[in-house]
Amino acid sequence: MVNKLVEALRFYWLDILSMGIGYYLGHRQAEGRRVMAEKQQMSRSPQQNIHSHTWIVGVLGLIAGLLLLVYVPSLEVVSRSLLLFAGFHLVGGAVLLASLYILALRRLIRRMRQQKAKLAMSAGDKYDFGWSPEWMNGLAVAALAAVSTAIAVQVAAPNWWPMAFLVLLLGAAFFVGNSIMRSFRSIDHVVLPMVDLLQSDRDIVLDAGCGTGRSTIALSRVLRSGRVVAVDRFDAGYIDDGGRDLLDRNLRAADLTKRVTIEAADLTALPFDNESFDSAISTNVYDHLGKSKEQALREVLRVLKPGGRFLMAVWVPSWAMFTVANVLSFFLTSKKEWRAMAARVGFETVDEGAFNYAWFIVLKKPVAPSAYCPDLLRGDV
Repeated sequence: MVNKLVEALRFYWLDILSMGIGYYLGHRQAEGRRVMAEKQQMSRSPQQNIHSHTWIVGVLGLIAGLLLLVYVPSLEVVSRSLLLFAGFHLVGGAVLLASLYILALRRLIRRMRQQKAKLAMSAGDKYDFGWSPEWMNGLAVAALAAVSTAIAVQVAAPNWWPMAFLVLLLGAAFFVGNSIMRSFRSIDHVVLPMVDLLQSDRDIVLDAGCGTGRSTIALSRVLRSGRVVAVDRFDAGYIDDGGRDLLDRNLRAADLTKRVTIEAADLTALPFDNESFDSAISTNVYDHLGKSKEQALREVLRVLKPGGRFLMAVWVPSWAMFTVANVLSFFLTSKKEWRAMAARVGFETVDEGAFNYAWFIVLKKPVAPSAYCPDLLRGDV
């Protein structure tokens, strides 16, 4: 089996490599044009920034699809069974189509979805949070490929059953992860944990990384008289068009346009004066900031009023995240690291827990200035 696999890869490697390099070069050129356009553009909504790693997923999908479509059916033990022969062709074709969508058809289908969404929203779909199909269905395709690979290994090389079993378990994990990802589009997930966050019903609240408005809408259920300032760069690749148009539409659907101010800004350099907000919220954003996490926390601390609280929900290493991100989940910032980071910045931890497969922590800005501004203690300011 290994020899046949090597032979197939040797036969097709040039085509696969050419497609990958061709798409990568095209992607880099498009990215360069996007950056130039972004520098020249001063509009209210920044240009979308497609995640740079999606092309890798597409190329890997092409390789897996070709193997399932061309190589596996050529195995003698598979070709003897009409069910297996036809099944692997169908699965390989599905994986190839999904990969082609990621690499080339995504923009076209997005335009079609946007045209359809502009017509009207049905009563059952009052809100549209814009998660693109590759993120909602990608893990299902990966699960299908993994299960098919497990079957192929077991049929072609029964002695390798431990490997087939592990790949089958991986496919099951992908299936669970896909269910978790799809649940994020549900109206049932437009919620926030019940915590002591607001100082009054008239708070001015910062929604840091508002996206398409899920947290803003959830907050409006308890913030009856206050206002929300929704901040985002609106460049997330996993949300159609970065989310700005969808945010406007969702706020109109929730009748919140008069109570929400939208600002396009970077969370590491918020364009607000010190002590501008009574409280702040952020869900599933700060875990995407890489090395800028601590700086973003400092900015929230700066713009909060003394005694103000910050509700932050992030993904941390867990079984749920393992089904979504697999081994990449091990590289997520842990709860312990988040607590230590918040303490270094100057926050006090008030509460913590879990909701919507994420971990949340409620942080408080100390009332005494010296508690969160060490320079005052040293007399440097």
